[in-house]
Amino acid sequence: MKPYLYLASLLICCLAHGRLQAQALYDVPQKTKTRWSSFENPGAQSGMGGRENKGGKGHAFDEIAAKGSKVLLDYKGAGVVQRIWLTVNERSPAMLRSMRLEMYWDGAKTPAVSAPLGDFFGVGLGRRVPFESELFSDPEGRSFNCVIPMPFNTAARIVILNDADIPVTLFYDVDLTTVDKHEKPVFFFHAYWNRELKTTLGRDFVVLPAVSGKGRFLGMNVGVIADSVYETSWWGEGEVKIFLDGDSDFPTLTGTGTEDYIGTAWGQGQYAHRYQGCPLADAKNRQWSFYRYHVPDPIYFQTQCKVTLQQIGGEMTDFVRRLKKNGAVLQPVSVAGSTFHKLLEMNPVPDLMDPTFPQGWTNYYREDDVSATAYFYLDKPANTLPAIAALPARTKNLLATKK
Repeated sequence: MKPYLYLASLLICCLAHGRLQAQALYDVPQKTKTRWSSFENPGAQSGMGGRENKGGKGHAFDEIAAKGSKVLLDYKGAGVVQRIWLTVNERSPAMLRSMRLEMYWDGAKTPAVSAPLGDFFGVGLGRRVPFESELFSDPEGRSFNCVIPMPFNTAARIVILNDADIPVTLFYDVDLTTVDKHEKPVFFFHAYWNRELKTTLGRDFVVLPAVSGKGRFLGMNVGVIADSVYETSWWGEGEVKIFLDGDSDFPTLTGTGTEDYIGTAWGQGQYAHRYQGCPLADAKNRQWSFYRYHVPDPIYFQTQCKVTLQQIGGEMTDFVRRLKKNGAVLQPVSVAGSTFHKLLEMNPVPDLMDPTFPQGWTNYYREDDVSATAYFYLDKPANTLPAIAALPARTKNLLATKK
């Protein structure tokens, strides 16, 4: 084919693709129905919405009792949860960690999703700030929106639980589309939350323990409360590691640093983009919450997936020496000076306090309070991951107010 004919055909294909994408907005799939579940129509049934108070806004909200729960969706059949919106009247960090969201697919006995309410919806540490990403949003810091598609074959059940000692008022709706049967096998949405009040020196924080099966790692949001013993030193030198399909000691995928993983560099301020961001950068309270969603850069696994985050910080050598003298628990691992020194490969490993220790930006293992919500799809409706931590472990050391 002549070059100009090839370019012309390519342009036609691109234009056709654009038209097909636009047509999707006004295409009506066969045998697909739209349903909403809310307090006005908890069963998401045809013709059953808005019947209370003779149609005059009769049941827009309800109360979740202390130690109580509410079922947000209990649907029998096949379909896809397309959107979840909710808000609560009490949004302190402790309350947003005290409430938890659970999702069950196809009648599974254990939840595919089990996470604190606030952390699940895109911002860690039980805090809310206005932001928008591809998967989550909070327009004014008062609401919770999720647009991750969540397919199911025979049943979908979503529950919100209140482990606190006080009741909370809830507004919500769950939007779904239903079908008679999916045309091909579906992958089920899962989410796992983990926290370490103090990470272990030299050991990676586990974002997602090893899960077995076929699926896709969708991404994570992470919360860090930096230990004050390290003063103002940078906490985010740690690399994300993703172990795939038989990896053991070493991963297939490795990043270059925490802020690099979420698309920024040389530090980490506040921003929110479609697939990466840091909605919370609170240096005064030593708190950061950040996310990365692998939508344009999918991460697939065929048999297994595990995700970790190194616990490494950095500062100039003399600063790190002072931290060590003041009792901070740390271990230098590398120094970027006139050359890059791989300290752990040196024999013997240099002592930080030795006058001959290399000068420069010193990366070091450290211990902080780290939590994370991992999102992934799996070829089965349940997983074998550990149960969510008890209430004290979820709420300890949080800010007293939502600010």
